[in-house]
Amino acid sequence: MTDEHRIHLERVYDEVRAQKHPEEEDPPPGERFLVDRVWPRGVSKGAMADVTWLKDVAPGSDLRTWFGHDPERFEEFAERYRTELEENPEALEPLLEAAARGRVTLLYAAKDTEHNHAIVLRDHLESLRDAKGSKGSRGN
Repeated sequence: MTDEHRIHLERVYDEVRAQKHPEEEDPPPGERFLVDRVWPRGVSKGAMADVTWLKDVAPGSDLRTWFGHDPERFEEFAERYRTELEENPEALEPLLEAAARGRVTLLYAAKDTEHNHAIVLRDHLESLRDAKGSKGSRGN
């Protein structure tokens, strides 16, 4: 897997800041997707005009409320969220198609960069891509 096909994560607030200071940005973010159920506070839709909002890939309201961003609940949250994702595979198609074309950046608003749904989503997408790649590999 080459780096341009990796699925990257970024806090939406960091992304908006990078747009204001493009000289600080690393490689181009590729296709960008907001993967939160609700629009991030304080972020104008104009600042995110080139971002696709996929709220249906975010955890359901009941699961989000139960998790409450409690790191001690993260492992069980991840299991429950993966179950939600497996029950709604069509919601993942835009992300999988974009990842097949090139670099993808998943934007999320959570403050905790180590215990959030975007990490679970990225890992799930990469496992699906790896499984598809091993089934239909065209070689190098």
